[in-house]
Amino acid sequence: MKVTLINHTKDPDRICAAAAQSCYSEKGAKELFDTTSEAKAAQMIGKVVGMGHLSVVEHAHFTFSIEGVSRSLTHQLVRHRIASYSQQSQRYVGMEHAEYVIPPTVSMDPESSETFSRAMDDAWRAYRELAKKMPKEDARYVLPNACQTNITVTMNARELWHFFKLRCCKRAQWEIRLMAWKMLAEAKRAAPVLFAEAGPGCFRGPCPEGDYSCGEPYDKDSPPSEDELLVESSRSRE
Repeated sequence: MKVTLINHTKDPDRICAAAAQSCYSEKGAKELFDTTSEAKAAQMIGKVVGMGHLSVVEHAHFTFSIEGVSRSLTHQLVRHRIASYSQQSQRYVGMEHAEYVIPPTVSMDPESSETFSRAMDDAWRAYRELAKKMPKEDARYVLPNACQTNITVTMNARELWHFFKLRCCKRAQWEIRLMAWKMLAEAKRAAPVLFAEAGPGCFRGPCPEGDYSCGEPYDKDSPPSEDELLVESSRSRE
């Protein structure tokens, strides 16, 4: 899996801070933006986000290139509706080479790994045979959810906050959780103020999952490593 932030609103922290200030000022956002320091932006964003006034952070947009994830993941991802998506097409891109995602629970067990690999080999063998006789758009019906894909995703900062709250949670399915943490790290590098408190719900108080809580909240000061994420439970919150 490769997650890269390829573009974002210039000076996202200051843009959103200027937008917030414009609600209470006679000055326009342009003048406020020009006179807002990074320190002032941090103060303003911290205040409005802390109050739950997240509409002002919608002015910042972030575009990610996500590569080598499964179709199972993207089926979950596109449920987040306030976003723009462009996904690799199986109608036009040939899938002759067997590229698929293997869940850690499968790879850790030799017997399961063998069963999984056999199923993938059978699926791709069938695809190659069918693709000789019919359009790729029809042959692709035999391909599994594990099939690798690439997708471009654009979200505004408010939707990213919501996305991280749900998908960084331990109850999220393991693959989309790993992707969400990678996206969060990229977003924090680009806009450290906007995303200073972003992450799973347990970062900001009691677990919002209620009776479905995992009972093991993340430590905000020590985010999980990729290895730790891969060995965590793969329970899904679909």
